[in-house]
Amino acid sequence: MESNQVYIERLEKKNIKPTSMRILILRAMMDVPYAVSLADLEDKLDTVDKSTIFRTLTLFLSRHLIHGIEDGSGSLKYEVCSSECECSVDDMHTHFYCEKCHRTFCFKRIQIPVIDLPEGFIMESINYMVKGICSDCAGKEDLSSCI
Repeated sequence: MESNQVYIERLEKKNIKPTSMRILILRAMMDVPYAVSLADLEDKLDTVDKSTIFRTLTLFLSRHLIHGIEDGSGSLKYEVCSSECECSVDDMHTHFYCEKCHRTFCFKRIQIPVIDLPEGFIMESINYMVKGICSDCAGKEDLSSCI
């Protein structure tokens, strides 16, 4: 089992007080290789109150510890930002939504192309979502080196 120090440092770096509940939620999010929804976290942390998980996610979002992904499933997914990420437009990357297992994967090495907007428009975020069937569901080899 990984030391809590890793999680404490991630929280403190974003000026978030490392309570036991915040460490638990961050650990749960970092234990999976895909973006998770509130419902996913509720299932994984079945003894934790739904409102506590939601408040913690809201705090994590506001401090840029995690980012939210709209994958078209009707449920916002969350992913822990890389340790050096500031969640600016330049940090955004491609996401892949598997239409079979409904997981959302982050392809950190595939950057989103930044577009030039007309004068007066200010870009705050980009959501670049690719949809299809993931390697697990397709029965192919693991493609995690691409993620």
